[in-house]
Parts: sequence; C-alpha cells; structure tokens
Amino acid sequence: MSQVLHTPPRTPADGHGDLAALAEQYGLTVSGARPPLPEYIRQLWARRHFITAFATAKLTAQYSAAKLGQVWQVMTPLLNAAVYYFIFGVLLETKKGVADFIPFLVTGVFVWTFTQSSIMAGTRAIGGSIGLVRALHFPRAALPISFCLQQLQQLLFSMGALLIILFAVGVPPALSWLLVFPALALQFVFNAGVSMILARLGANTPDIAQLMPFILRTWMYISGVMWSIDNLIGKHHGMPSWVADLLRANPAAVYIDLMRFALIDSFHASQLPPHVWLVATGWALLAGVGGFIYFWKAEETYGRG
Repeated sequence: MSQVLHTPPRTPADGHGDLAALAEQYGLTVSGARPPLPEYIRQLWARRHFITAFATAKLTAQYSAAKLGQVWQVMTPLLNAAVYYFIFGVLLETKKGVADFIPFLVTGVFVWTFTQSSIMAGTRAIGGSIGLVRALHFPRAALPISFCLQQLQQLLFSMGALLIILFAVGVPPALSWLLVFPALALQFVFNAGVSMILARLGANTPDIAQLMPFILRTWMYISGVMWSIDNLIGKHHGMPSWVADLLRANPAAVYIDLMRFALIDSFHASQLPPHVWLVATGWALLAGVGGFIYFWKAEETYGRG
C-alpha cells in the first residue's frame, strides 16, 4: 500500500500571491479594512442609535460629579457670557451701537461654544476613546459625530436659557425663530465635518490637541462673538474690501449672524452677509462632505500602533 504525500505548491519568494489567493478561496478579508464609501455610510446609519445613546451618556456624565449636576449645562455658558459682557460690553464698550446687546452677546457666545466644543472634542475623538476603538469594530466616524451631537444637546439646554433672556429684555416671539432649525442643522454639519478632519489629524499627531485652544481663541476674536463686525468695518473706512469680505464670510460669523437674525428682532437682514444662506450651505457641504471623505480614507489606521 503506497502513501501519497501532497506537497504544498511552491510560492513566490514573498509568498504574497498565494496567500492572497488562499484568503480569497476561504472568504477571508483584512481585519479592519476600509469598506467602500456607500457601505461605510450604510454601516454608520445602522449604528445611529449607538451614536445618539453615546452622545447622551457623555453629556449626562459630564457633570455627574458636581453637586449641582446638570444645572451646569446651563450655568456654564451663562457664566461665560457674563464674563464676556463685563470685559467687552462694560470695560471695552463694544455694546455701543449694538441694539439688544445682551441677547446679541449671549447668542454669539452660545453658538460659538457649540463650534468650539465640537472641534475640541473631535480632536480627541480617537485618542480619547482608544480602548473602544481597539476593542470593537464599528465605523470610527461615529465617534466625532457623536461628540458633535453631544454638543448640540448641550446647546439646546443653553437655548432654553437664551429664550428666558429674550423674554426678559422684551424681545417678542416671531416666526423668524423657526429659522433656528435650518441654521443649527447647517452648523451641525459644518462642525461635524471639521471635527472629523481634526479627529484624523489628532489621531496621528496628538500635539494638535494642545495647539487647538490657541487657534480657536484667535478664531473666536475675529468672528464677531462679542462685537459687531458691521460696526468694526464702519469705524475703519480704510479697511481693504477683501478683509471685510473675509470677516463676513467667516463660517463661525455666518452661523452666529443667522442665529441672531432668527432670534433678535433688532438684528436686521441688512446686517447679514450677501447670500448668507448660500454661504452657510456652502460651508456646511464643503466641511461636511470633505471632512467625512477625508476621515474615511484613513479608517484602517485608527487604533493601530
């Protein structure tokens, strides 16, 4: 009785060709491989409940150790607005020539905080959740999106306080308040896109998280959060037109102005940049779509090393 020995086929020096064929034969795929973009979007949508629950849990836990608990969700932005009012409104007198300065300032602070906090959270989205990233397989874009959703929920709490302030200073309800919803939707898409860009950069270069506060502080000061861009341009007649256009087209300023126009009846359409809704939509699409694709292209690298 003879014994037949099956000699394995010869492989090339590197062995990659036959290993790839063997993997294909048995349906093996690369662990954590980046799926095609449509499939990636489908996977992300399938985890929408996780994204919402994760954002809500993070928001609830944020002040869980404080004695006042969730009251700080409203108190923190209000205290920031009070500090800015004292420094800029009283000491630097930026309130001169600005009607309804308190709602003007509080709206600017709340809307800016939404963008600032979303971007800061996005920068640390991968590095701060590295255990989750390495333990579970899911579309990594869920993390920066969930952090932006957390900040949107925070903003909604703040908006409740803002409405009380509007009533207290005599600003009546108006149909224009409905414009808050499309404005916030566009700002959320913009914030999520920028957050995904910085999430990818922050995953590879953690030092970016240390640099971002300085960048964001500079961005805040040129975005008309505590002062009127129109008043500044009016006082500096020699300002080059391209500088004035850049100040008005600044995405943070655009979303702040839209919210002021929606909520404050003394903030008129003439104070808005030209074609403001097109500009706001353009920023949202540019940052949202571009940031999402940029983040997706590095999907395989997150949590490695």
